[in-house]
Amino acid sequence: MLFGIDRLLAEPELRAPLAGKRVALVAHPASVTADLTHSLDALIAAGINVTAAFGPQHGLKGDKQDNMVETADELDPHYNIPVFSLYGEVRRPTGQMMSTADVFLFDLQDLGCRIYTFVTTLLYLLEAASGTGKEVWVLDRPNPAGRPVEGTLLVPGQESFVGAGPMPMRHGLTLGEMGQWFITENKLDVPYRVITMQGWTPEAAPGWGWPESRIWINPSPNAASLNMARAYAGTVMLEGATLSEGRGTTRPLEVLFGAPDIDAKAVHAEMRRLAPQWLAGCALREVWFTPTFHKHAGQLCNGLMIHAEGGFYDHHAFRPWRLQALAFKAIRRLYPDYELWRDFPYEYEFERLAIDVINGGPALREWVDDPAAEAGDLERLAGTDEAAWIAASTPYRLY
Repeated sequence: MLFGIDRLLAEPELRAPLAGKRVALVAHPASVTADLTHSLDALIAAGINVTAAFGPQHGLKGDKQDNMVETADELDPHYNIPVFSLYGEVRRPTGQMMSTADVFLFDLQDLGCRIYTFVTTLLYLLEAASGTGKEVWVLDRPNPAGRPVEGTLLVPGQESFVGAGPMPMRHGLTLGEMGQWFITENKLDVPYRVITMQGWTPEAAPGWGWPESRIWINPSPNAASLNMARAYAGTVMLEGATLSEGRGTTRPLEVLFGAPDIDAKAVHAEMRRLAPQWLAGCALREVWFTPTFHKHAGQLCNGLMIHAEGGFYDHHAFRPWRLQALAFKAIRRLYPDYELWRDFPYEYEFERLAIDVINGGPALREWVDDPAAEAGDLERLAGTDEAAWIAASTPYRLY
């Protein structure tokens, strides 16, 4: 099984159009070849004229931990080329940045979730290239969550750095596929190419999107496992809540919640009572943890751990967005006055509540907070949006 970078390096005819052109690479720590050579090193070793590199959120080195922790521009000490940050003074490439290359190779491992900011960085690069003649190539990589689609569509006017367009939380596309959807949806004028993968089978066991022949490398500091990648479309919503998502532990974003003043057993029981069908496809296990930093640092937290892995994982039944929504709903039912929603600047949005920014609108929060709202209400809302997205996005599938 070959990723886009592997095919580009192995097939001279794919590289031929790069001859005589200045090339920039957008990359992070998971941008590696099958033998774990970083793409920047591999491309330069192959004789490609790389004149600049770009790092997304968390940086080219992947060392920045959290929301709104920025990375500065720098000079690569080995190759003496500029490394521009797309999560620092700017998040959109500037004209000066774009002037450093003719072709931009986009080689980021994604998680298949709208809020994971690499998808927005792709849109911003395409918009910066539009009308300039600059080429954008996506060196495609797997969507580790596979093809399942889940969540409500982002509401027009709710766009943000974690909301690139009217897609659901779990979109089911690779970045190569998404790039073409962006170009069509936004009427962009970009010479665009996808170096497709060879042998990617997103609906085949046992990987269900992630090939077992490839090891997992963190694309960002808290994306530490395939289990996290599968759960992320739900657990990322905890970033907008006062509950811990496990930051400050060794398994961040793999817990359904954690807090020092919540009874996890009681919440689990209430979830089973409210919507047992939404617990399918994984195992939930009670855990205790003390975060070393971030929310509830130094406090013993009780929570539930998600295991969407091994024999517990059912690819078609697991619905992490609904699972997380259900956890919020159960907590609200058990603790009606609990201060659930976190009010703080989130990804450069200073007016809206973070949970609404994350969900691309207020619908989920309103459902959680409405005592009369039932599981069927959210199911109908999300189901309609999911069907619309599947119809709209399926023509862009390359695999």
